Amino acid sequence: MKEDSGNGNNALEITGSDWKSEAGPLRVFLNDKSITEIMVNRWDRIFIEREGKIVESDMKFTNAEGLLRFVRALAVAVGRELNRRFPTLDARLPDGSRLNLVVPPIALDGPSITIRKASDSVLSYQDLIGRGTLNGKSMFFLNRAVYAKQNILISGGAGSGKTTLLNILSSFINSHERVVTIEDTAELKLNVKNIVRMETKPAIGTEPAITMDGLVKNALRMRPDRIVIGECRGSEALDMLMAMNTGHEGSLTTIHANTAAGALRRLESMVLRSGVDTPLSMVQMDIGNTINFVVQASRGVDGKRRVVEILEVCGRDEDNYITREIFKLDAEKGLVSTGAIPDFVKQSSDPNLALNSDIFDPDKKVRLT
Repeated sequence: MKEDSGNGNNALEITGSDWKSEAGPLRVFLNDKSITEIMVNRWDRIFIEREGKIVESDMKFTNAEGLLRFVRALAVAVGRELNRRFPTLDARLPDGSRLNLVVPPIALDGPSITIRKASDSVLSYQDLIGRGTLNGKSMFFLNRAVYAKQNILISGGAGSGKTTLLNILSSFINSHERVVTIEDTAELKLNVKNIVRMETKPAIGTEPAITMDGLVKNALRMRPDRIVIGECRGSEALDMLMAMNTGHEGSLTTIHANTAAGALRRLESMVLRSGVDTPLSMVQMDIGNTINFVVQASRGVDGKRRVVEILEVCGRDEDNYITREIFKLDAEKGLVSTGAIPDFVKQSSDPNLALNSDIFDPDKKVRLT
């Protein structure tokens, strides 16, 4: 790790394998599988997330220097520069955990660390049903929507379980299909044999940055049946829409938004920020004709992550997106079907689709296998 010459400190000699030995009070949290996130605001203020709830820990580093040593070790472990010239860092640790570091002059109270721990196991759809994230009917519907190659946008706030949902839905992809995944920080764990995994890279020294939109463009040349984007957050939104419109139906991605309708508006703004010289009305028409479903996830005040809405996108008129709720959250009953039947179900003649009107009838119970 290179230390900024302006602060008068010498670089510590730390190897990439030493980062856990410098973790100090965080070592117990790193080894605790029930903890999903570790947040260090300063040397004496540490928070953890367990079962979706964030609580303050009574643990702390011995002093500010102890925290600084750990921050340096983390930067070395991922082979990145972190100093006053490059005060932020987002990377994947050797154990697969997602790391974000912020140091002065941006961090006013000293270095800040956020670690989203990698899970040793991949959750199954039965796990999500058991946790109440969604129910059997809605899970079966999403399974069949993936089978039918519907383009699905998973929306939600930070920590709402978007990546977990993306993993589950990706597991429904037929094993004979070729899948290309693209992420900023590799988190997806897909059980697909014919898969190519790609990850963006920041500019380091003379090495140019590898951007999300560049990887999406490259993915189109790799003969994918589907493209799975870990998170759509910038100019790659345009390339993603083009891919979905040019023979890569059934693609999946996540987006940060508080509502399903808000996800469509955010997608609009990302496409426009890509610099494309296209009227807003044309962008809206493309989105309305390309995205088939928005799955909205949310984390409640109780810490539980739930799907609160599954919205079908049926096109666009002059003023608004044409949408219909297929499943919605009921305060007493949980996620329930609304009675609306999606267009792809009405139009399909595939006997293997196995979706009948009973699935969408809120008053009928269906035995699912």
